[in-house]
Amino acid sequence: MMTQGIQTVSYIASSILFILSLGSLSNQESAKRGNIFGIIGMIIAIFATVFGESTEGHTILLIMMAIASVIGIGIAKKVEMTSMPQLVAILHSFVGLAAVLVGFGSYMDEKNQLISGAAHTIHLIEVYLGIFIGALTFTGSIVAWGKLQGTIKSNPLIFPFRHTLNILMVVISIGMMIGYLDSHPSAGLNTLIYMTIISSVLGVLLVMAIGGADMPVVVSMLNSYSGWAAASAGFMLSNDLLIVTGALVGSSGAILSYIMCKAMNRSFLSVIFGGIGNSSSSIQSAAITGELKPVTIEETCDLLKEARKIVIVPGYGMATAKAQHAICEFVKKMKDQGKEVTFAIHPVAGRLPGHMNVLLAEANISYDIVHEMDEVNPHLPETDIVLVIGANDIVNPSALEDAGSPIYGMPVIEAWKAKTVIVSKRSTGAGYAGIENPLFFKENTRMLYGDAKKSVDALVHAI
Repeated sequence: MMTQGIQTVSYIASSILFILSLGSLSNQESAKRGNIFGIIGMIIAIFATVFGESTEGHTILLIMMAIASVIGIGIAKKVEMTSMPQLVAILHSFVGLAAVLVGFGSYMDEKNQLISGAAHTIHLIEVYLGIFIGALTFTGSIVAWGKLQGTIKSNPLIFPFRHTLNILMVVISIGMMIGYLDSHPSAGLNTLIYMTIISSVLGVLLVMAIGGADMPVVVSMLNSYSGWAAASAGFMLSNDLLIVTGALVGSSGAILSYIMCKAMNRSFLSVIFGGIGNSSSSIQSAAITGELKPVTIEETCDLLKEARKIVIVPGYGMATAKAQHAICEFVKKMKDQGKEVTFAIHPVAGRLPGHMNVLLAEANISYDIVHEMDEVNPHLPETDIVLVIGANDIVNPSALEDAGSPIYGMPVIEAWKAKTVIVSKRSTGAGYAGIENPLFFKENTRMLYGDAKKSVDALVHAI
C-alpha cells in the first residue's frame, strides 16, 4: 500500500507528465513523445489511486481494470483511422456517464450525508453541476457519434423556438438546484433524476442543431465538456489528480475549439449553444454553371509531366480509401522527376482536427512538405496542378463567393486559383455539409473518377 506522501508525489509526477504531453502534442515532430508522456502519466496515476491508503476493494478494481483493458485493446485494434473521430466522440460519452454515476453515488453515500454546514452545501453543488455537465456530455457525444458515423443526418435540426426551449431548460435546472440544496435526501434524489433528464435532452438538442461542417469543432468542444465532467468527479471523490487532469482537458479543449472557430470564421458561442444567434438565411444559393470534365489516368499523367509545382489537398475520401501510402509513393515519383510537391491541410479536413496530419505521418510523409492552409493559399496562383484527393467542403469556393451558402465565410483552400485542378473522387456527391461544390464545374477543373487509392496506384504505375 502507498503512503499518503508517496501518493501525493505520484500525483504531482502525473500532473507534470500530462502538462508535458499536451505541450508536445502542439508539434508534429514531438507528438509521439507527447503520447508517451501521457501514457506514463496515466499508468502512474492509476496505480497511485488503486494502491492508495484510502482505497478499498482492490480485488474487484483489478478485475475490472483487466476486463476494461482487454476491451480497450480489442477496440483499438479493430477501429480504422477513418473511424477515430467516432471513437473519440463515443469515449467522451463514457466520461460524461461516469460523472453522472459518480455524482449519484456520491450523493447517496451515507458518509457524505453526515457532512454539515458550508461543506455540505459545497458538496451538493459539486454533485449537481457534475451530473448536469456529465449528462449533457453523455447524450451530446452520442449524437455527435451518430452524425460522424452517418446514422444521424448531418443537417442541423432547426425548429421554431428551439433557443427559447434550451434557455428554459437551463433556467429550470438552475431553479431546481435552489430547492435541491435545502431538500431532504430522498427529495433531493428525485430532483437530481429530473435534472439529469432535462440535461440529457439539452445535450441532444444542442448537438442536433449543429451542422455537419461544424462537427469537428463540436467534437473538440465535447472533449472540453468531458474534461470539466472529470474535474467535477474529482471534486466529488476528493481526488486532486482527477481535478487537475479534468481541468487540463477542459481548458485545452475549450481553447482548441475557440482556435478552430476563429479559423473557420464561426461564432464560438454559436457552436457551443447550438447555433444561437443564427437564423436561417433567406438568401438563395447561387446557381452552379459549367459542365463536368472527366479525365483519364493517361491524360492526368500528361498534365503531371508538364507540371512543375504540385499541391495535394487530402480530405476524408483519402481516409476512407486508405490512399495515404499510395500518395507517398506518388510523391516520391514526382520528386524523382524534379517536381516540387507540397500538401495543403485544412484545419478541419476529415472528421477531427489533425486527422489528415496523422494519416500522412502514418505513411511516413515528411513533415517539411505538409503545410497549413494559410501558408499554401498565397502560392496557389503560381501552382501548376492542385490534386484534390477526396476533399469537398474544404475546397468549395461557395464559402467565399456565395452569401447564401451554409458554409459562407469559412476559410477554404483556394484550389481553383491554380492553373489546373484534378479532383479524385468517386462521384460528384455533396460533401459533409450537404451542398454541391462549384469547383467541380470550373473551366480549369478535371474530374478523375474512382476510388482514390486505385486512382493514385494507377497514376504511380503509369508514371
